[in-house]
Amino acid sequence: MNDRPSMTWLEILRLGLVQAALGAIVVLITSTLNRVMIVEYSLPAMLPGLLVALHYGVQMIRPRFGFGSDAGGRRTPWIIGGMTVLAASGVLCALATVLLPDHLRLGLALAVLAYTGVGLGVGAAGTSLLVLLAKQVDERRRAAAATIMWVLMIAGFAITSTAVGHFLDPFSARQLVTVTGLAALIAWLIAVLAVWNVERTAASPELPSGGSHARSTLSFKAALAQVWSEPQARSFTLFVFISMLAYSAQELILEPFAGLIFGYTLGESAKLSGLQHAAVFFGMISVGVACSGRKRFGSLASWTIGGCVASALALVSMVGANWVGPAWPLRASVVALGFSNGAFAVSAIGSMMALAHEGRAGHAGVRMGMWGAAQAVAFALGGLFGSVVVDAIRYLFGSPAAAFAIVFSAEALLFLVAARFASQIDSLKKRASAAHITAVTA
Repeated sequence: MNDRPSMTWLEILRLGLVQAALGAIVVLITSTLNRVMIVEYSLPAMLPGLLVALHYGVQMIRPRFGFGSDAGGRRTPWIIGGMTVLAASGVLCALATVLLPDHLRLGLALAVLAYTGVGLGVGAAGTSLLVLLAKQVDERRRAAAATIMWVLMIAGFAITSTAVGHFLDPFSARQLVTVTGLAALIAWLIAVLAVWNVERTAASPELPSGGSHARSTLSFKAALAQVWSEPQARSFTLFVFISMLAYSAQELILEPFAGLIFGYTLGESAKLSGLQHAAVFFGMISVGVACSGRKRFGSLASWTIGGCVASALALVSMVGANWVGPAWPLRASVVALGFSNGAFAVSAIGSMMALAHEGRAGHAGVRMGMWGAAQAVAFALGGLFGSVVVDAIRYLFGSPAAAFAIVFSAEALLFLVAARFASQIDSLKKRASAAHITAVTA
């Protein structure tokens, strides 16, 4: 019998605000400071690229954070602690940025420290936030909860970018540090107030049969080995990595593709990117509505598999657009790709919440951390993969069309492989459920 307390819609919204606050600080670092380094300070684009990759790479430590929250039995301290480190590191990132033009070595040293802190803060807060949702949101509300988390994260991106853009015009180094500091402080306050007293410690399903003492005797290495030995957890880790690699590989090449192959202006390609994001948003909402409540249309697993397959087909249509050129209805292909991406992303997060407590008890944080690490590494490699392959093929063969066709085809293949893993996970889960029912009724 599952006696875990279920979150109300208000509590789910409160945790969504934590995600929005987290996203608000991250977007300052990956977008605003990225632009300042390249445009205002004329630094090589590779520098912010490497720093952003560093913050993703540091998140390989997510399973360790998950293990720590498993051992303590509470997630709230890890969320607040992670947000504190993230907010402080965000301010340090701004300080490092303004030091770079005149004090390069000091600026670089501070930037490495700050971006490492960003990765640590995101890893600690983000992992524990998802585990808390997985622990206290019942099955009927998981799809909607995943949608709320994504939508509020995007809202955090949009609101912060707009507000910061307003206060940074005209630009000055002092204003950059001041605005970043205020934004980080506001985000931290929102996160702390939103998460305060939401976690319920009674009736936790995470304690193994031996109680907290049995849980604390297991080392991190042993816990990670146990989780990796679970077929569902291992397959889902591979699914997350492959699907997110495909998802992120297109991020940096869609607008160049529209410009080089279809002759879009900068404004037109920006609008195309906006259209894609709107379609992603609609796909997320659709899954949240379809998989919530008493009458549901499809399961999270079916939406995950279908979203991956549909994403692959949309990418195949992009290959067709690549060869046909301006006569192809490019916007329709981009909308299809965005909707499919949004549907698979939210359903995958819902599935992640459902699977966090499948397997040995007491390891939900380790599982979530392992999946978060896989996602972070995939995002770090995805943008690099897409842009490097396009540049390499253009250099070797002098054909932008061939370069984009190869990248889109590779992404489509990755999505099909991801769909295969998602199908395998669903089969494993059904067999495990059938075995449990047989054992109970025997």
